[in-house]
Amino acid sequence: MSGRSSATTRLTQLALLTTVALIIFVIEANIPPLTSVPGVKMGLANIVTLSVFYLYGRKDALMVLLTRVVLGAFASGQIMTLPYSLSGGLLCFLVCALLFPLFPLKRLWLLSVIGAIFHNIGQIGIAIAITGTPEILWYLPVLMVSGIISGFFTGHCAQYLLTHMKKLGRGGRF
Repeated sequence: MSGRSSATTRLTQLALLTTVALIIFVIEANIPPLTSVPGVKMGLANIVTLSVFYLYGRKDALMVLLTRVVLGAFASGQIMTLPYSLSGGLLCFLVCALLFPLFPLKRLWLLSVIGAIFHNIGQIGIAIAITGTPEILWYLPVLMVSGIISGFFTGHCAQYLLTHMKKLGRGGRF
């Protein structure tokens, strides 16, 4: 395959994965919450972002994340959540980018849990900055418990997907 064809294939695959993540994000935004606790959701679109992180690397995972968060806020009609999603997503990304080399595929779920916790820390941080209310910090333990649960679930889903892609002989590519 020529360099140009390879680059086009890669871009097409990443566009498809970004679209899948965006669709999952919008669907999840329109499903009634699993709990009555405000701000808690599974973050299923992160399965795609984690997979891109593993398959394509940091730069492409960041592009998928940013595109999904920005377009998702508009597509789901939740534009007011954009600062929270961006701050949480970017802090999660930075931590995962630093720790990624330490986590083989069989421990991807653990990286996901750590990332989810930092996502919640980023969201609480921006909430305090926007509202000027440091008491919001008291909500962090609730979000951290939900982050551990959702990070565990999404991490295992991504790990399962990637493991079985390798078994199917896809070489870690779609």
